[in-house]
Amino acid sequence: MSDTEPESIEPAAESKPENSAAESSMSDVASGESKPLRVWPAVVLLLLMAIARFLPSMIEDAPLFLMMVAVIGPVVLGGLILLWWLTFSRASMKERLVGFFGALLIAVGGVLSLDQTMMGPGIIMVAAPLGTAAFGISAVLLCRWQSFKRTIVILLMTLCGFGYSTLLRSEGMWGHFALDLHWRWEPTAEELMLADRADAPASVEAISSEVEMDEWLADPQWTQFRGPNRVSQQHGPAIQTDWSTNQPELVWKIPVGPGWSSFAVAGNLLFTQEQRGEQETVVCYTADEGKEVWSQEIESRFFDPLGGPGPRATPTLAGGSVFVQGASGQLQRLDAKTGESIWEVDVREVADREPPMWGFSSSPLVVGGVVIVHAGGDGDKGTLAFEIESGELKWSAAAGDHSYSSPQLLNLFGDDYVVMFTNAGMNILDPESGESRCDFEWKLEGYSAVQPQVIAGNSIVLATQQETRCLELTQADDGFTVEERWASRKLKPDFNDFVIHDGYAYGFDAEIFACIDLESGQREWKRGRYGKGQVLMMVDSGVLLVISERGEVVLLAANPSKHEELAKFEALEGKTWNHPVVIGDRLYLRNSQEAACYRLPI
Repeated sequence: MSDTEPESIEPAAESKPENSAAESSMSDVASGESKPLRVWPAVVLLLLMAIARFLPSMIEDAPLFLMMVAVIGPVVLGGLILLWWLTFSRASMKERLVGFFGALLIAVGGVLSLDQTMMGPGIIMVAAPLGTAAFGISAVLLCRWQSFKRTIVILLMTLCGFGYSTLLRSEGMWGHFALDLHWRWEPTAEELMLADRADAPASVEAISSEVEMDEWLADPQWTQFRGPNRVSQQHGPAIQTDWSTNQPELVWKIPVGPGWSSFAVAGNLLFTQEQRGEQETVVCYTADEGKEVWSQEIESRFFDPLGGPGPRATPTLAGGSVFVQGASGQLQRLDAKTGESIWEVDVREVADREPPMWGFSSSPLVVGGVVIVHAGGDGDKGTLAFEIESGELKWSAAAGDHSYSSPQLLNLFGDDYVVMFTNAGMNILDPESGESRCDFEWKLEGYSAVQPQVIAGNSIVLATQQETRCLELTQADDGFTVEERWASRKLKPDFNDFVIHDGYAYGFDAEIFACIDLESGQREWKRGRYGKGQVLMMVDSGVLLVISERGEVVLLAANPSKHEELAKFEALEGKTWNHPVVIGDRLYLRNSQEAACYRLPI
């Protein structure tokens, strides 16, 4: 029997290692034994995260959905990294559970610790991608460290990723959807401005003569948003275009509160809107020195993650009064000499709606005895006209619910009409009654923010983020019929208005300056990366004055044959979306933190 014992024992001895290996493979997760990680899915997700974040901004004419991929893609892929860890990483069950729920706790704690300005886009675009990317990168780097300690290190790196975001604050976004980030502990430009105002001694009267004020207000040079006819065209003395030896001279520069208003100008008076703490403020400055003449405040503060805080509209001067639209909905008529309120209307109550995503942005249009703004309410409460004398509603008309452009007065076939361009299309209205003469439907995926303009007497040019269209109008018994002459994707402005000169349109195609032929819609040239800035046509000089998104003034020849840059200089610090104004030889600029006046060489 002893001879047969080895034979009976050997098979059992051979099968034991196979059973042990199988049991080990099935019980690794349950037993808590660490193994090398399966990292290729994490590597793929991290690469896709980088591609989603950076590639769309590198593609010229990238469609809107690709820009949304840049915003939303990284946070979705970050979530998939955590899902990979929990389900497919080959980590032990203990590591999976501790790592996954530990990362979630860190994420919740990080979000709760963020600065208030980082809520929303700050979470989606910064905190979540940084935190989950730190988790994924550290997991890949530590994939062969077979110890539970690697999970602790991964969580510490995740804490660093989310923790970094808590050190930041956001002042809105740049035009290409990148957050304008600053250290959380640094004072904002608004806080510095308020501190400067609090410490400054009380100033003497900025304007000594009331008679002079009456004369200026009787004949204002720049009464409204984008100037006469709202077309951003300036007429005046020709300026020198060679600034290499004779650069514009700084006259004054002052800190101002945030806001995207431009200026209305009457003689030595500049009118604008800005945010000062919890007060939305209308301010009158002297044009020659930048001294405050008066300010009028209301208790209101509007903030959105893209534009930041402050009003969006520009004051309108008419009949010795200033008409202003606040971002939260307050429409006011003020005495232009003193700033005293004559009447105030809450557009939210009249239109029965809350402010749109980026605030009420309609610069008031004064026509005859009414002041007109866009409200975007339901039914016929889209465009509203109020009596100048009383502030009572005179008429209202249907319009789309989102628009960041303003009512425009256009002369068509010899008569004046109010044109409102919204996300639903174009409405042509009788300024006396509000009766519709034409409703052209153009459903937009986003919003409209650019002013309609007339060419050739009976054609209107409309521009959006997607394309520019030229519409030919024909008179009918009850109004106008519309026929599309051409549609072009060669000029796609966002909130950056274009100008028209000698049959050509000059403006921003996304972030690059361009020129198109208004006869055909064909592009003549596209060059000059000025971000999402603004442009002013200086007709008598034959030049385009561009203010870039980063505050640089660029002088271009109004030349349809080529992009010809004549001169440039750094004028402002910070993000600049506000429209420039030129009166005579004075250039007035502002953005969300400072205002300046330059003397142009003439």
